[in-house]
Amino acid sequence: MSDRVALVTGAANGLGQEFCVALAAQGRRVAGLDVADLSGTERRIADAGGAFLGVRADVTDPSAVAAAVDEVARHHGGLHIVVNNAGIYPSIPFEETTLDDWRRIMRLNLEGPFLVTRAALPYLRAAGWGRVVNLTSAVVFLGPPDMVAYTTSKAGLVGFTRALAGAVGGDGITVNAIAPGLTRTLTAERTVGADGGFERVRGLQVVPAVEEPRDLVSTLLYVCDEGSGFLSGQTINVDGGSAKH
Repeated sequence: MSDRVALVTGAANGLGQEFCVALAAQGRRVAGLDVADLSGTERRIADAGGAFLGVRADVTDPSAVAAAVDEVARHHGGLHIVVNNAGIYPSIPFEETTLDDWRRIMRLNLEGPFLVTRAALPYLRAAGWGRVVNLTSAVVFLGPPDMVAYTTSKAGLVGFTRALAGAVGGDGITVNAIAPGLTRTLTAERTVGADGGFERVRGLQVVPAVEEPRDLVSTLLYVCDEGSGFLSGQTINVDGGSAKH
């Protein structure tokens, strides 16, 4: 297990940071990719006795992504796990959504995972073992009316997961998606407000609690596990029971 190398996008904070810390705690060699400062993630992993490589890159820039993935593979001697976590989720009424808004959301939420996975795939194939994990959202099952562009981008990621699983299954690579509900991160607090938005969503759940980044960790570790090679093409919904999927 300690020979496995994991790359997490959107690793500077929130879910991405928690995923990096959890994978490092399992003995994985972890790299994180983000446009933001990654020192907080590096510090948390170092405090726990692990090692972390932070790479500053924009997941929507093809050349930057290719260079970042190559750097990770050179530094760690390979690549085995890709967690496509980077994304944005603005709440914009459909009539107010501009073409620039639409394209910005699609580029980060859908094209980003495509670019990162495409760059990483040769290394996973060379290893003969791989795990690709895409972070989608429970909104694809709920269809909130004020998040049409975001929901569309995440639904596209579900399709990407299913089709890619079929394309790489023969190479020892699995592809799965995790669909969180509204999770308390700094980005989420800026988007929906620190109080009302979380309480509204909690009222729709069968689990009466606000979802925290740590609530997604066990699912991530499950789909990345050595013993999960028969799980592929699936979307696992982890939203406290809002959507009965």
